[in-house]
Amino acid sequence: MSGFRTDVKEDHGADDGKSSSLHNDHLEIDVKETSACHSADQDEDEYAEIANLSRQGYQLLKKGQSSEAISCFREIIETDPRNNYALVGIGDSYRKKRRFQEATQYYQRCLDYYPENNYALFGLADCYRSLKQFHRAISVWERYLKLDDRNVTVLTRVADAYRKVKNLERSEAIYLQVLEMEADNAYALIGLGHLHYDFKNFEKALSYWMRMHDIQGDRVDIRVLTSIGNCHRKLKQFDEGSLYFEKALEKEPKNFYALFGLADCHRGMNEPHRSLNYWNRILDKDPENKVILTRAGDAYRKQGNLDEAENYYHRALNIEYDTYAVLGLATVNKHRGRYEDAARSLEGLLKNETRIFRIYPELMECYVQLKDQHSARDLMQRFSRIRGVHQNVQKLMQDYQRDLGI
Repeated sequence: MSGFRTDVKEDHGADDGKSSSLHNDHLEIDVKETSACHSADQDEDEYAEIANLSRQGYQLLKKGQSSEAISCFREIIETDPRNNYALVGIGDSYRKKRRFQEATQYYQRCLDYYPENNYALFGLADCYRSLKQFHRAISVWERYLKLDDRNVTVLTRVADAYRKVKNLERSEAIYLQVLEMEADNAYALIGLGHLHYDFKNFEKALSYWMRMHDIQGDRVDIRVLTSIGNCHRKLKQFDEGSLYFEKALEKEPKNFYALFGLADCHRGMNEPHRSLNYWNRILDKDPENKVILTRAGDAYRKQGNLDEAENYYHRALNIEYDTYAVLGLATVNKHRGRYEDAARSLEGLLKNETRIFRIYPELMECYVQLKDQHSARDLMQRFSRIRGVHQNVQKLMQDYQRDLGI
């Protein structure tokens, strides 16, 4: 997967850490409250029956018996179609069953009758969030905040939604508002970490996740450890990053993100023998992962074990086409002196992968060895039109150009 090659990050905290069931604070219902939902012409017996059904419905919902809860609430709707507790209760029940589209219908019916019902607003927004309809979720959350702008749970949800639609300024402002109200709020700190990571502000992201680490100490969630490690990895602080991935592995020895992070850190420190240990540990659990097979092939190649490298690249390609596996095989051919074969493969890659800068010096080296000045000049012309090339790649190309005397 392309994300594994350039970025491995677990998204957690403000999104995954607050499942819908954690915030149905309106499930605690007082029978006396249901007086708000019975009509003036209802007699006391009917009111008592509705109150009893409402109480039963919410008790069943708390126990996880969503279908039975829906039956109770439907009995109320048959008597009182506008009953807000029953409409919200059915919405909550469907939301708990993860049938979000059906849940939205009942929340919306409640809001048609009671536009400021905060429980219906909360439920509706949360459904849109779960359906990944973040702009609609934001619209409903903002309606909620007009009624109660001090609800930390809702504020973090709104900030999460703005983060999902890449609105950095609005998301950050709301997270910071939460921290003003509740210093060291875990959801806000983690959300800010993800927000700045997504916008490649790795040092800022690191500061928020480190705050979580400092607060929780040994109890810190493994996802915070891997997030800290990923920030260091992105900043090319591989030695520091490896420390946090190692801590994560102490908590969970087979954690993919920790194994990947450690392997990639050792790769960044040019320690292929150590990175290979972690690549193979991932493959023990997931032998068909073509990205990891290719990375392991790279590690074998850097150690000079060309036969094993070739084996891993072919294993990756037998699963699915992978650009980096093809690049790896071309490099193996180059190391074996098969420059024409290597050049042919690399030229094929360049037809579709002009932004993988590593291909250019690999191909240029082949032309140097083949003394093919014509092809080298053509490659240099194509290379000169590319923008944003790393300086080390530019230097390599200039060195090869000088070697050929072109």
